[in-house]
Amino acid sequence: MRTMHQWLDEYGASHRNSTNELLHWICVPAIAMTVVGFLWAIPVPAAFAAISPWLNWATLGVAAAVTYYLLLSPTLALGAGVCLTALLLLVSWLDTLPTPLWLICAVVFVVAWIGQFVGHSIEGTRPSFFKDVQFLLIGPIWLVSHVYRRLGVAF
Repeated sequence: MRTMHQWLDEYGASHRNSTNELLHWICVPAIAMTVVGFLWAIPVPAAFAAISPWLNWATLGVAAAVTYYLLLSPTLALGAGVCLTALLLLVSWLDTLPTPLWLICAVVFVVAWIGQFVGHSIEGTRPSFFKDVQFLLIGPIWLVSHVYRRLGVAF
């Protein structure tokens, strides 16, 4: 299994252009939000809902992602957990709007992926997940690692 630094270094190799990086700062959180939203929109068994409205596929997916991050870097997992919890709160609010959550997420998902591919076109590289699908989980933590570096937090 690769270390967190190996994942981040390999991911970062195709994200050096400032425009591509900016697009990733916008699009990666948007895509993560849509994944959480799509999971939130999947009906849960009545037994789950009876326990808590927060016991749903989205919270289980976030828990799985944070567990994956914990294996790579407990420090970064903490930051990712905070960010993913914020996305859960955002999605729970979006679910109260008159427009169906799945539709909001579908539109944002398509626009954000177009942004990602535009960024990689500008950079002249292919998205990392074409090489290894796990890079889909590395994108969000790569952003958290940038924040940590700026704050001087070791990971």
